[in-house]
Amino acid sequence: MEKIPFLAIVLLAFASSANAQDAMKKDAVVKPADPESKVVLDSWNDIGRKLTTMAEDFPEDKYDFKPTPAERSFAEQLLHAAGSMYYFTNPVMGQKPPAAEDPKRDQYKTKADIVAFVKKSVADGAAALQSKGEKGLTTEVVYYPGQKARVLDIANGIIEHSGEHYGQLVVYYRLAGLVPPESRPKK
Repeated sequence: MEKIPFLAIVLLAFASSANAQDAMKKDAVVKPADPESKVVLDSWNDIGRKLTTMAEDFPEDKYDFKPTPAERSFAEQLLHAAGSMYYFTNPVMGQKPPAAEDPKRDQYKTKADIVAFVKKSVADGAAALQSKGEKGLTTEVVYYPGQKARVLDIANGIIEHSGEHYGQLVVYYRLAGLVPPESRPKK
């Protein structure tokens, strides 16, 4: 009986596996990429969902929690993230950006007030994106005095900004001894 070298066995196994993969690839249908407007809208809604879930989930008695006195409270972080969405929505809809950077906490006294504001800001931004459609993403709008940008670029900037604040809010959860909704086991 002749012995087959180990390397030859490995090469034969690899070749068989590669042939099987090639056969599967030929049968697989490649789904086309989603349109850019769907991708950006999905990203907008996803970060909005995460912020809304946190706003609804975090205990109201901890809404004014601050990791340090110099930091924003949990409520102020949510108001800042949601308020910044109007730096996208307003210019895209032909309106002036908000006059103040952050909505004031004393205007939103309860958890329910803040949850409603977060939901509205996400919905208003999503509606603005949908109103522009695929071609409108490359439209330039004035978003600061004397400064223009494409709708898509402003949307992506706000999505990224919202993600940064989401990450900060995760730390608030952990410091308060809580597990953020996205980190909990899925049922």
